[in-house]
Amino acid sequence: MINIVLYNPQIPPNTGNIMRLCSNTGFHLHIIEPVGFPLDDKSLKRAKMDYFSDINPIIYKDYKSFIDTIDEKKIYAVTKFGTRIYSEIKYDKGIFLLFGSETTGLPKVILSKLENRSIRIPMINDSRSLNLSNSVAIVVYEVWRQLKFSSVNL
Repeated sequence: MINIVLYNPQIPPNTGNIMRLCSNTGFHLHIIEPVGFPLDDKSLKRAKMDYFSDINPIIYKDYKSFIDTIDEKKIYAVTKFGTRIYSEIKYDKGIFLLFGSETTGLPKVILSKLENRSIRIPMINDSRSLNLSNSVAIVVYEVWRQLKFSSVNL
């Protein structure tokens, strides 16, 4: 299985779009609190439409709770400070793609632990950031392409 992990998401439509993406690709969603909005927010419902019930995201109270349940060596931190371009990695099933908050990204303490497994999406010089749901979609489709668009649940 391939896992998308959102750390402290702040914008409901982004999270809703990512939920919809998970439903359409078979990727699993994990959300690390705090979340900047109620998960039943009407903006979230509009973006995800009826897809939320299909994916059953796993919610963690904090990063430590998340790390306690998985193998940290399977995490790729997606950040504009990543050491490698996302398309240079050979992905396997069972990985976790960790994305930071729209407003603050991933904390430095997390980035320092994952420096050797940090990836980035290229942008032109002086660009600040990409939209979170767009970034997730870019990386998700590269991972899925490498797996030949096979079922990620096997």
